[in-house]
Amino acid sequence: MRYIVDDKNLDAEIFISFASKVWQGEYDIEKTKKALNKTINITAYEDNKLIGCIRILSDGYYFGTITELLVLPEFQNKGIGSKLLNLAKENSPTMLYFGAKPGVEEFYEKNGCEKGMQAYIINK
Repeated sequence: MRYIVDDKNLDAEIFISFASKVWQGEYDIEKTKKALNKTINITAYEDNKLIGCIRILSDGYYFGTITELLVLPEFQNKGIGSKLLNLAKENSPTMLYFGAKPGVEEFYEKNGCEKGMQAYIINK
C-alpha cells in the first residue's frame, strides 16, 4: 500500500473512473481537473491502482473541509479510510469541517472526529 500526500499527479480520468465505482454520477473531465487542482489530494494506491482518496479544500487559515473520502468497496474495512483520515488530519493547515452520510458516523467517531454543527444545503 502506497499513500501520497498532496498528490499533484492525480489524473482526472483515473479519478473519475475510481470515483464512479464508489459514487455513481456523471463527471465532466475538465471540471474534475480544475477541482483536483484546488484541493489537497491524499491518495492510496495498491500496485499502481487508485483504491482510496481523501480531498481537502482549505483557505489555509480559517476554514478547511473534507470534500470526500472514498475507498473502493472491495478495499473497505481494511484501515485505508482511517489512514487517509489520519493523513488529512496531520497535513491539513486548518481544522476540518465535513458532512457524513447517515450510517457512517461510527467510522468517524472511532477515528477521533467530534460531532459538530448541523449542515445545511443551498442548491444552485
